[in-house]
Amino acid sequence: MNNLSTVILAAGLSRRMGTDNKLLLPVCGVPMICHMVDVYSAVTDGAVIVVTGHEAQRIEDAFEGRDVHTVFNPDYNLGQQTSVTCGLKAVPEDHDLLIGLGDQPLLRERDLHALLDVHRAQPGQISIPRHADQRGNPIVIPAALRAQLLADPRAPGCRSFTRQNPEQVQFYDLSAPGFYADVDTPEAYAAFDRGTQEHVL
Repeated sequence: MNNLSTVILAAGLSRRMGTDNKLLLPVCGVPMICHMVDVYSAVTDGAVIVVTGHEAQRIEDAFEGRDVHTVFNPDYNLGQQTSVTCGLKAVPEDHDLLIGLGDQPLLRERDLHALLDVHRAQPGQISIPRHADQRGNPIVIPAALRAQLLADPRAPGCRSFTRQNPEQVQFYDLSAPGFYADVDTPEAYAAFDRGTQEHVL
């Protein structure tokens, strides 16, 4: 897809993981955040932007040798919405945006291709995976809607906008578990590391 940039959110405090920063735990032989960058980089020629916050320097150091742009969110401790706002502002105005999470190691290249393929059918709307009433990530945001997502300073970002403007949203039934599973706890990581999904779904 032409003029598509990717934003990966990687600023969170990782509190539920305990003393470990989950984004630096090994996945396929590399830190989890690097694995996610590799997955996203494989499906788009555009820039991959990682929004950092907690332990930003450690995250940036992990990217050695990868073509990654980082944006630091100074308000990361106020929640994910602030990182979404940083990501929205970091992408060129004429680019569509694929925005996802740094802790979804079950996500595969084929899953992202499936989402991008269905988005092409109606590129003027925000595309969100959904299965059995569960919303997933990543989502695709058309360039034409980005300014609207930032228009309300009290609630910028995707969550409020997509719920208040359903006519601007298209949901797709995509059942791949990678869209809906993240790794937030030691138990979830152990389950993933064993090659099961019982604790991460």
